[in-house]
Amino acid sequence: MPMKNDSSVTEFILKGLTGQPELQLPLFFLLLVNYVVTMMRTLSLINLICLNSHLHTLLYFFLFNLSFIDLYYSSVFTPKMLINFISKNIISYFFLFFIIFECYALTSMAYDCYVAICNPLLYNIAMSPKVCFNLIFGSYLMTFSGAMAQTGCILRLIFCDANTVNHYFCDILPLLQLSRTSTYVNELVLFIVGGINIIFPSLTIFISYGFILSSTLRINSTEGGSKAFSTCSSYIITVSLFFGSGAFTYLKPSSAGSVVEGKIYTVFYTNVVPMMNPLIYCLRNKDIKLSLMKNTLSLCR
Repeated sequence: MPMKNDSSVTEFILKGLTGQPELQLPLFFLLLVNYVVTMMRTLSLINLICLNSHLHTLLYFFLFNLSFIDLYYSSVFTPKMLINFISKNIISYFFLFFIIFECYALTSMAYDCYVAICNPLLYNIAMSPKVCFNLIFGSYLMTFSGAMAQTGCILRLIFCDANTVNHYFCDILPLLQLSRTSTYVNELVLFIVGGINIIFPSLTIFISYGFILSSTLRINSTEGGSKAFSTCSSYIITVSLFFGSGAFTYLKPSSAGSVVEGKIYTVFYTNVVPMMNPLIYCLRNKDIKLSLMKNTLSLCR
């Protein structure tokens, strides 16, 4: 029997978030509003931190990096996803770096809060500029390593004929389903990289907030304890959404069902969490509020 001459695939077409026509317009406007709000909040926060010298501290250094990553990784696929509601286009694979860095940025911020609340007298030593730099450098190093490991495994695959990705961006699991070669190594690397970058940071964060909550519950002031508990609870909800959706997406075997569910989970860590981060971490912060009011008043004069 003659062998079939398959052509090699170099580009992929995205199916989008949903194929149901009645949902296209509502989802388009919902995600458009979400993206605009995310951009406005993150850009406002970046400008506030840059323009106000009293915000040039270690805490806001972490917040600046988090906002910078939120801004760019939301822009990697959200605009294309909005376009895909009205037309199908080809998209590239560039989101891994930003997603992984978000894990370590949240971890660094949780550790910073833990030291500030549980060991305030040692804060200047435990969070010295050198330690702060090492945390950020280590975050970028882990991010680069994880992204390169997964991208290198993707490059070894052979794709023929089928080039329609069942997703709204070029995610890993839907892409693996199109491969004509074995994806065992890819799934193993995905599980290892995902486990390292999801489980360890999330455990560190939850342990840090556990100590923080324990300390806040011992505060004599009822109002102060209630406020601190409310703030920590908001942080935990945001972190749970981000790491929970990531775990449900990547720490499970690849299957058609998991890809469909993955579309829903990825909306949380690609759209919902970046929009919530400025609100949870910054707009409830007294220094940020004062700086925002000060800058607003100066513009109105």
